[in-house]
Amino acid sequence: MHNPTTPRILHHSISRFRRSMRPERPNVQHARLRNHFYFSFFLIVVLAFLYSANTRLALLTRQIFVAPFSHHRFPTMSSSAYSNELNIALLAVQRATLLTQRVFHDNAKGTLSKDDASPVTIGDFGAQALIISALRHNFPHDEIVGEEEANLLRENVSLAEKILTLVREAKLADAESEKALGGAVKDMDAMLTAIDAGNSPGGPKGRIWALDPIDGTKGFLRGGQYAVCLALIVDGDVKVGVLGCPNLPISDTAPISADVGTTNEEEGRRGVLFSATKGSGATSRPLLPGALASNPTSIHMKPLSSLASATFCESVEAAHSSHSDQSVIATRLGISKESVRMDSQAKYASIARGAGDIYLRLPVRGKGYVEKIWDHAAGEIIVREAGGEVSDARGERLDFGRGRRLEGNRGVVAAGREVHGRVVEVVREVLGEERES
Repeated sequence: MHNPTTPRILHHSISRFRRSMRPERPNVQHARLRNHFYFSFFLIVVLAFLYSANTRLALLTRQIFVAPFSHHRFPTMSSSAYSNELNIALLAVQRATLLTQRVFHDNAKGTLSKDDASPVTIGDFGAQALIISALRHNFPHDEIVGEEEANLLRENVSLAEKILTLVREAKLADAESEKALGGAVKDMDAMLTAIDAGNSPGGPKGRIWALDPIDGTKGFLRGGQYAVCLALIVDGDVKVGVLGCPNLPISDTAPISADVGTTNEEEGRRGVLFSATKGSGATSRPLLPGALASNPTSIHMKPLSSLASATFCESVEAAHSSHSDQSVIATRLGISKESVRMDSQAKYASIARGAGDIYLRLPVRGKGYVEKIWDHAAGEIIVREAGGEVSDARGERLDFGRGRRLEGNRGVVAAGREVHGRVVEVVREVLGEERES
């Protein structure tokens, strides 16, 4: 049966299809774009609100769960890639300085001879045992280049027992910090084993710690400057450096002099822990008997507008450093101040904090002395991270990947970056004239 409405419905459907195929008029397109804009804006507002709420929630969580414990002093950490290594090195050096200070103040000083004729004290052996024990507890696969060996103690039982007592009694007055270092050395075998663990040959590959338990032994015995020095070298490059300087003033603005830190009235205002990690700058903080001092101070080389106003440091002992050549160099640079002579890597620390400007350690004529890596590794990175340059007498970087000694270098020149090149230039002139004469 014929339905009269069928053609009409069909015609209506075809008309709707044709209209749908036509381009939209401008006002319709604008309306749709406006709707898309409103929707996008609304979505952005919602996301921003959620982000803000999440941030506030995080802050609220921190206030509830973290703030109540913020007064507790835990071992501090750096944000660098070597934060754990730096933290352990700082604590280990701080604990070792407690032993060295006790040895000095109790007059428990004893001197033994070694093949290289340098004195070895009870403090040397004890500090090395403490530091290596902490390193082996935390980094059991790392190698260690240490200055001392335990053969002398195995031959002298009474001295070994005296040192063991001091080592076991040297503890940080903070349980968390002491725990981080592995606690006390267990017994005599553990102490002797730790001392002998510093027998790595060094080299260009791997993680190697360079340790000088008491740098500046003669300064230590005199009550002058000495330093407990520790550095981490990775594939020949120094990454972490720590210097414990018990007799340097805490203040980074204290003037430098040969007798700095040795007077009785300075007691209680001295004792500094310097540190640096590659790419993270250098800092100083007071040496404490327990946890590390919080909020370390960033240190920087002092800007030097004229070399005539510079202060330069050199070693007290003339056996490994040419005082005569260094005097000529200072004169040619226009330096009028008398040099400041002090023992140990405290010289590196002093120029890094701006108390001095230049450190010269030039080879003595006729002697084939080669520097040890533990005498320079920690100080080198601290000066560099404080804005200075360190090189040998030719201007070459110190190479810590050649073994236990700086086989490829002769002499040391440390100064601010803006003057280092000029200092090296004069050093080369003077040493060149010396070879020609």
